[in-house]
Amino acid sequence: MEENKKVQLKIRDNGSILVTGDVELIDAEGNPFVTKEKFSLCRCGASENKPFCDGSHRRIGFHDEVRAN
Repeated sequence: MEENKKVQLKIRDNGSILVTGDVELIDAEGNPFVTKEKFSLCRCGASENKPFCDGSHRRIGFHDEVRAN
């Protein structure tokens, strides 16, 4: 049996959340989104393709640098 790749979420400075690994993304009603092994989630709220990032953060000047403590 093939071992699943560890899931990683990377918070990008002033941008999206990059998700890599074998993850299933489910909506509020339990329906799965079609994803790839690597995809980005919107943080700015301006994406026309929510919950996925479409690059709108660059257009609106989204700014939110997050650092782990």
